[in-house]
Amino acid sequence: MATVEINADNFEQTISDNDIVLVDFWADWCGPCKRFGPIFEKESSEHGEIVFAKLDTDANQALSGSLGIEGIPTLMAFREGVLVFNQAGALPGPALKQVVDAVKGLDMAEVHKQVAELKQQHEGSDDHAGHDHPHQ
Repeated sequence: MATVEINADNFEQTISDNDIVLVDFWADWCGPCKRFGPIFEKESSEHGEIVFAKLDTDANQALSGSLGIEGIPTLMAFREGVLVFNQAGALPGPALKQVVDAVKGLDMAEVHKQVAELKQQHEGSDDHAGHDHPHQ
């Protein structure tokens, strides 16, 4: 499958509707993005079961900001709706293959368990803060 263009309107749905989504954050003026584009495109043709999406950071500045994109190109990988990889910089072909293989090989039961534990710890710490120091 070829790469698909996504934007702020369909970003969340693309990630929630597909098992594995790789997102290439790029911009037209970015030299390294233009070099990474064909590598990303080539890898997409070898993995029909994975969505390879491109998101133009200039056209989607609010979304890029909320995701913490600081440099481009940035590659994010989502599996079952969970961000499992996030790295700025153009990857060479073999490194991109390694990322794809690693994401495909993840034990998602373990990942979801860790996410739930982190969420529980975060919520737990909020609860304790209120109880340990009563307002006077």
